[in-house]
Amino acid sequence: MGRRRNSTVNELFGWIRKQSMKVKIFLGVVIGILSLVGLKYSVKDHNHFFVASEAVHVAGIFVLVYKLITKKTCSGLSLKSQELTALFLAVRFYCSFVMEGDIHTVLDFMTLVATVWVIYMIRFKLKSTYIEEFDNMPIYYLVIPCAILSIFIHPSTHHNAINRMCWAFSVFLESVSVMPQLRLMQNAKMVEPFTGHYVFALGIARFLGCAHWIIQVIETRGAYLFVRTGLLWIPVVLVSEIVQTFILADFCYYYVKSVMEGQLLVRLPCPV
Repeated sequence: MGRRRNSTVNELFGWIRKQSMKVKIFLGVVIGILSLVGLKYSVKDHNHFFVASEAVHVAGIFVLVYKLITKKTCSGLSLKSQELTALFLAVRFYCSFVMEGDIHTVLDFMTLVATVWVIYMIRFKLKSTYIEEFDNMPIYYLVIPCAILSIFIHPSTHHNAINRMCWAFSVFLESVSVMPQLRLMQNAKMVEPFTGHYVFALGIARFLGCAHWIIQVIETRGAYLFVRTGLLWIPVVLVSEIVQTFILADFCYYYVKSVMEGQLLVRLPCPV
């Protein structure tokens, strides 16, 4: 499947693999903290994190577009994750269009168009290569709780209640939209390169989004958690960002490990 290279990096990954789960979590937290510190002092305007996050997502989805065009297969891709992505992007694009109308709107539109095209290719043009039995997470398990949560927890702004609930729904759904893709990869126990690039891009995008919230909370000494947007809105968003980041962190570890070892496929020896 690829070639193994003896190097200090491989030895480091080998050492990490032998450690207990507590040590791995500790190392992950340390790396995360160091990354946050680096971002905090290297980026002046922390709102740029959101633009960078959305730009990385755009890059990730265009990796899938390239795969579908050149490889003529959608093997390894979750149709359900793409449908959830299209749903939250459509809702967020509407909210962004009526509430903001800025660079985020443009990036969301680009990503939405590309995602709809990917869905079309999976459903119709490349349906024979879609592994439906592995893509077995019911999406209503994710959509319904997000919809209910958005009714009770949403930002308190001057916009009407429907728009605020739609915005909250898109935020909550985005945080869990990758779960069908992770379930599919867990079932397959192996991830082909382009799908791996896409999911890794999602991991980077979520880390950047999470970094924005955490740095804002640190700089305001916690006051940002409750400023002008409702009692629970920002705390719940922060928790959802952190949860999704940790969900993707495990895959990102195996992705980086495989790349460093020169492997073409990402092997998942344990559930993601």
